[in-house]
Amino acid sequence: MEKLFNIIFSGVHLLAAIILMVLSLIIMGWSVYDVISSIGVETEFIPLMLQSVGAIIISAAIIDVAQYMMEEEVFLNKELRDPEEARRTITKIIVIITIAVSIEGLVYIFKAGTNDLTLLLYPALLIMVSAILIVALGLYQKLSATIEKTEKENA
Repeated sequence: MEKLFNIIFSGVHLLAAIILMVLSLIIMGWSVYDVISSIGVETEFIPLMLQSVGAIIISAAIIDVAQYMMEEEVFLNKELRDPEEARRTITKIIVIITIAVSIEGLVYIFKAGTNDLTLLLYPALLIMVSAILIVALGLYQKLSATIEKTEKENA
């Protein structure tokens, strides 16, 4: 019975990862199409480019999440059994989120700089949140490494 559930859950994760990848590729394609179709049209090209860059960055982060799902839940199909494995998994997820947030913050900084400098508060907060995430990840790494060392000594 357990094997059947593992197969079903692996299939669900596989389907979710494929859907995420397809949607991400659609977002990327749509962004490129918007940029190409706006060439020569009397619109603001730079804001459209920045919007497209932001959409592609988010799409790349979604593809990273789909890749993680495929690697961890479909191919390896294992549970988090020890602290070292949990630390690696959480690290991957936090790194993906941090990269997406920090790059999005940079894109919005350029966007706000071209429109209105009073709009810099939101991108500055995004950059600050990404910095806090990095510090929190470092703290988590330090604490979990200590726990891993203690468990290995006790075993």
